[in-house]
Amino acid sequence: GRWPARPRSLQATRMSKAFTREPDQDDDGADDDPRERASALPPGTKNYITPAGLQRMKDELHYLLHKDRPAVTAVVSWAAGNGDRSENADYQYGKRRLREIDRRIRFLTRRVDLAEVIDPALPRDARTVGQVFFGATVRYATESGEERAVTIVGVDESDHRRLHISWISPLARALTKARVGDTVTLRAPGGTEELEILDVRYGAVDVEPFVPVGQPAGSPESS
Repeated sequence: GRWPARPRSLQATRMSKAFTREPDQDDDGADDDPRERASALPPGTKNYITPAGLQRMKDELHYLLHKDRPAVTAVVSWAAGNGDRSENADYQYGKRRLREIDRRIRFLTRRVDLAEVIDPALPRDARTVGQVFFGATVRYATESGEERAVTIVGVDESDHRRLHISWISPLARALTKARVGDTVTLRAPGGTEELEILDVRYGAVDVEPFVPVGQPAGSPESS
């Protein structure tokens, strides 16, 4: 039931060394991206993620580095030559946007570097095939008899619309290592509840692909 180790990403390592923040005299101390706060990893843990989830992060990182940041940098350079910077809306907005992009790049670079890829579609041994671990899709019954199903994924790919829950969530922790027929106790802020495991399955996890804001899915700019 232990998750396999994976060699550290050389590409991500090079990227993390190459990308360092330069001092910014215009930094207004903006708050961190709420997406980053919502997906904080427990100290000392790996960033477990599915292949599709890692690809999504890499696609976003590539877009920011090679399309979004160069375009915003060009606007800032143009706006810098248009008079008083303190009253130049294009310049001020561009600088704020650059800080947002750079913060996101640093975050994604760290997360890709920490990524520990686990492919739920790979064959499992007889001992763990029916047991709940990362990547499992679990169908369970609540105390009221309602049946629900969730898939356990990485913190960077949880998606409530798809019923994909983070492996560090209370529900995922309660389900982990259980088998069909087991009853587990979910301890959540709202109280405790007994859940009966009905089915455990493994397969490829469908993660929503990265699409730049304002771009329709499948457009040339989103690839």
